[in-house]
Amino acid sequence: MPPLKDKTVLVTGAARRVGRGIVLQLAQQGCHIVIHYKSSEREAVNLAEEVRSMGRRARVLPADLSSKAECEKLVSDASGKAGKLDFLVNSASVFPSGDILSADGNELDRTVVVNSWSPLWLSNVFYSAVEAGAIVNLLDTRVTGYDFSNFPYYISKRILSDITENLALRFAPKVRVNAVAPGLILPPEGKGASYLQRVARIVPMKTNGTVSDVAEAVSFLLSSDFVTGQTIFVDGGQHLLHHIFGDNR
Repeated sequence: MPPLKDKTVLVTGAARRVGRGIVLQLAQQGCHIVIHYKSSEREAVNLAEEVRSMGRRARVLPADLSSKAECEKLVSDASGKAGKLDFLVNSASVFPSGDILSADGNELDRTVVVNSWSPLWLSNVFYSAVEAGAIVNLLDTRVTGYDFSNFPYYISKRILSDITENLALRFAPKVRVNAVAPGLILPPEGKGASYLQRVARIVPMKTNGTVSDVAEAVSFLLSSDFVTGQTIFVDGGQHLLHHIFGDNR
């Protein structure tokens, strides 16, 4: 039997963009999916129908991940409605701009709560709820460099990177914890193909990746029983450059 067939996975931020691609990839490999969303209800419901058309079970659950109580309830509800959980993919994130010298404290706090603390809260409840399983956190290739113009997002992903390694040690051998760090995959909201073309010039592979590239890396980490504490960079080699990201490049 394929390693992911009939496993159940909770994917946060699943209704759009990379999260949606991860859901479809895992469903194609036989997973049943719990689709989390905050405000994209219509997209989440449509995605669930697409998963069901592939012969898999799909549940849709809302939650505000800035609330620890809602994070805990999300995992509890997901486990109850799905019968069990095998995997957790922490894909949800926010991406505010904000220079390191002028970033608003409230924005910084909100970003770190959603991008760093909520994966930690979700992971802790998941660990308590399962007999064995795996977690994949979505990072960003910029964790290897510096991003002064998107500092709240950058620092939140740096924190999540450290959380990933800590939990890999703390949760072993019961739950494996890994990460995927995408690079140039999709343009930020409000930016189009010209952004991808401009930034691709500094990527060693001279092109952008696809959502499928990221989803395949997530699938590998969920299915590999002897890999934990690792980060796969899906970025065309961009992390090797150790450069400054954002508008200051």
